[in-house]
Parts: sequence; structure tokens; C-alpha cells
Amino acid sequence: MRGIVLACGNAGGHTELPSFTERDDLRLQRVPVTPGKADLDPVLSELGDLRLVVAGTDADLAAVVLRLLRTERLGEIPIGYLPADHDSEVAKLWGLSTDPGRALDVALGGEPDPVPLVRDDVGGVLLGLGVIAPVRGVGYCDDNQVLRGQAARVEVTADPDRKLGLVVHVTRRGLIGRRTTTTQGRAFQVGCLPTTVTSDGVRHPRPMNKWTWYRHTEDLRLVRGLA
Repeated sequence: MRGIVLACGNAGGHTELPSFTERDDLRLQRVPVTPGKADLDPVLSELGDLRLVVAGTDADLAAVVLRLLRTERLGEIPIGYLPADHDSEVAKLWGLSTDPGRALDVALGGEPDPVPLVRDDVGGVLLGLGVIAPVRGVGYCDDNQVLRGQAARVEVTADPDRKLGLVVHVTRRGLIGRRTTTTQGRAFQVGCLPTTVTSDGVRHPRPMNKWTWYRHTEDLRLVRGLA
């Protein structure tokens, strides 16, 4: 399948490799890091039957997916991913290769797989890892109270089992080390003292005293395996 590769920033240098430059089945489109409406809408309007592939960081992928969400194209556009970082949380979560050549073969030749899309209550999406740290407050995953008091950090990801939507890990410090509890659900919400929230490696610009992550009603069509 032919495709358009959105090279976000320097895309980890991947798009300079022969596995990219020697192929005639893709078009390279350079865009800034975390591209926005002006960068993406012209590409989406001429996508046609081409496969959309993002080469960049988890935050870059989240920016593209957010644009698909806002233009109501999640259901019609599959998306492939070429992680620029070997420690990509999205790659770990969904078993994607971080080898550029292998990742490109999967992104262009694989079948889309519906995976849970996690949103937040300030207009963003979460593709890899969300972190709230440190945190003192009260938090719920659906009807289950998962936090009351102090925690070193709260981590949220989409549910890799795809049963409910998301997974919440709450890590507390104790006398004999750290203890982590894990809960699955469709939504997580917390009210707390002002603290730092990070989504896909990007810190929210101001301290927050409440936050919500929840499963969107429509899944993301992520290309994960070879056809």
C-alpha cells in the first residue's frame, strides 16, 4: 500500500535512512513537532486511498490523532506509527516495532486494529502514558476509589486488553518501599492539591487541581501487524 509519512520535526533521523529514501511507495511530508490544524488539514484533504503514517514521538502521534478526532475521521482513517524514540510508551503498549524499516513495513502493509482511545477533560487525547505526580487528593476509577491521601504518582494508559478502556496504576511510598495498585475501568478522575500532569511526555502548562481521563466512544484504528 502507498502512503504519506508525516515526518514530525526530525523524526529521530529515520526518514533519512535508505529504508525511506529508496522507496517509491510513499510520500514524505515534513511537518513541525506536534503538528496542528494548519499543518495537517491540507494533507488529510488529499489523503485519498493513501495510508497515513506518523514518524515522530508519542506526542506527535497524539497531535495527529487529535486532529482526526476533531474532524470526525477516526473511523475512516487508519494510522501507522514509526516511533522516533526506542522507549516509546505507545510502542510498548501495543507491541509496535521501533526498528525503522520493520515499523515502516508494518505501517504500510499491516491491517488496522481498533484500540481504545483515551481523552481528557481539557480537550486532549492520551496515546501512551499519562502521569500525575506527586498527588494528594481523592481519585476514582469508575466507582472504585483508588486514591485517598498521598501518592508518589498516578499512571494511566489505554487498556491493552481492550476490555474496558484504561488502566490506572497508583504508586505509594511505604516504610518498606513502594507499593503499586492497578485498576481497570472506563474513566479515571481525581481532585487534588495543584500538581503536575504529563500526557505523552508533554507537561500541562499549569498546575492542575482536578483531572479526568476517559475512554472515547470510538476506537482508534491503529496499524499493528502485517496483513
